[in-house]
Amino acid sequence: MDNIARDVMNYDVVIVGAGPAGLAASIRLKQLKPELTVCILEKGSEVGAHLMSGAVIEPRALNELIPDWKEKGAPLKVAATDDRFYFLTEKRAFRLPTPPQMNNHGNYIASLGIFGRWLAEQAQSAGVEIYAGFAAAEVLYNADGSVKGVATGDMGINKHGQKTAAYAAGMELHAKQTVFAEGCHGSLTKALIKKFDLRKDSCPQTYGLGIKELWEVPKEKHRQGLVVHTAGWPMDSKTYGGSWMYHWENNIVSIGFVTGLDYENPYMSPFNEFQRFKTHPEIRKYLEGGKRIGYGARALVEGGFQSLPKLSFPGGVLIGDTAGFLNVPKIKGTHAAMKSGMLAAEALAEMFAAGDPAAKECAAYREKFDKSWLHEELYRVRNIRPSFHKGFIPGFIYSAIDTVLLRGKAPWTFKNHADSAQLKKAKDCKKIEYPKPDGVLTFDRLSSVFISNTNHEEDQPCHLKLRDTKIPIGVNLPEYDEPAQRYCPAGVYEVVPGPDGQPKFQINAQNCVHCKTCDIKDPSQNIDWTVPQGGGGPNYPNM
Repeated sequence: MDNIARDVMNYDVVIVGAGPAGLAASIRLKQLKPELTVCILEKGSEVGAHLMSGAVIEPRALNELIPDWKEKGAPLKVAATDDRFYFLTEKRAFRLPTPPQMNNHGNYIASLGIFGRWLAEQAQSAGVEIYAGFAAAEVLYNADGSVKGVATGDMGINKHGQKTAAYAAGMELHAKQTVFAEGCHGSLTKALIKKFDLRKDSCPQTYGLGIKELWEVPKEKHRQGLVVHTAGWPMDSKTYGGSWMYHWENNIVSIGFVTGLDYENPYMSPFNEFQRFKTHPEIRKYLEGGKRIGYGARALVEGGFQSLPKLSFPGGVLIGDTAGFLNVPKIKGTHAAMKSGMLAAEALAEMFAAGDPAAKECAAYREKFDKSWLHEELYRVRNIRPSFHKGFIPGFIYSAIDTVLLRGKAPWTFKNHADSAQLKKAKDCKKIEYPKPDGVLTFDRLSSVFISNTNHEEDQPCHLKLRDTKIPIGVNLPEYDEPAQRYCPAGVYEVVPGPDGQPKFQINAQNCVHCKTCDIKDPSQNIDWTVPQGGGGPNYPNM
């Protein structure tokens, strides 16, 4: 940022991100130290606008944080009552025993967005200040290099970088401790990891892309409480992926597909794989006659225990998905995100009780994690996701052995790899011909983005930054047939004819649903996802 004078607000703790991790951290801080001033910044237009998950929520962390959550009206009302797990071939479905980690007895089918809004109400009633529509765009540092806080982005800058009549400078929020809860692959977290070398002793993070639709299905096809997961088709034998279908209340079904972003074929389109998946006889029987009413996409962290970075640094900590707290075999992260936020809050509360913690490092956070049930849970499943690096069948066999015989206590730990380095050259791969959408069961990307309520002010700088503008056409197109035009689930990236008849790389930033896939998967690591002007992006009402 430039040297324009900005308003400054001072807090004891500033939290970046009003997801389950950030909200749980704020509530726990207020429970332990009510006198602390705590503020949360949320880049979405409202709390929950950018929250998306399947979701089946395990209430373990919630039980600890708010034991009387039922009496307080938490929106967890649909109990998971029937688990089914299928292996799919193109035409058939083979029901297999449900893996132990996927047993959802005691869990609840819910909307993460609605749950997040309820958590925000609990935080605000405890005295937490929440500012939605304000994106933290920059980390601020003290002279000694410790984190000082964050600054929100300037508003009213046009696409040419010029100030308009609506210009308003961003604000600086200074804190004794700053908690980063940005969600998967946070842009500020990315900078912090680099500055403090937080991955020095951990594996690279690896990711999946989750694409979700909400359907209103005929009453006779709805099975409230039914939880279905699948593996196999349409994924090839080398690609990690699988689906979910959760029957929520009021004839609403949540259906989605996760594609591991370490896939090899640059011609693969995760969006089109999901559309194809819905045509399987076992799946389409629930959807036919129904209506699609929601769409969204987001990346999710899959690296697990060995991909957790160092969690603390002078002046701040990382919690939730931005750090990597998700249990892949369970297909759940909400309880893990909340617990990590609670552990960080407990460590920070002790720091405040011991004196002024400004610019100090909260090393006790990691110590508390190491002694927690969350550590044991993630450690026991650490080898399952990386066991699929060699293909589906080896991973499936190893996972069964690890779970049933070894019980997660193997004396070895498998490594993870960077997803961006896994693509093969286009000349070495087979093109994939996807069927055209029918507009009834399967759809195109632009109509999907439309129902995600995504909106960005068009006259603003592009928030998707190319480090080198020549790479998409000069490198990625000849070597990988520019995979951005396929891995993006929102049609942001296109290769179109330029004025001179030569191919041109076009970025439709208005379509961006903030999934972060481009920042993760680009084989040249040439794209930096940054926050747009506050409030932009999807506006999910109940994803």
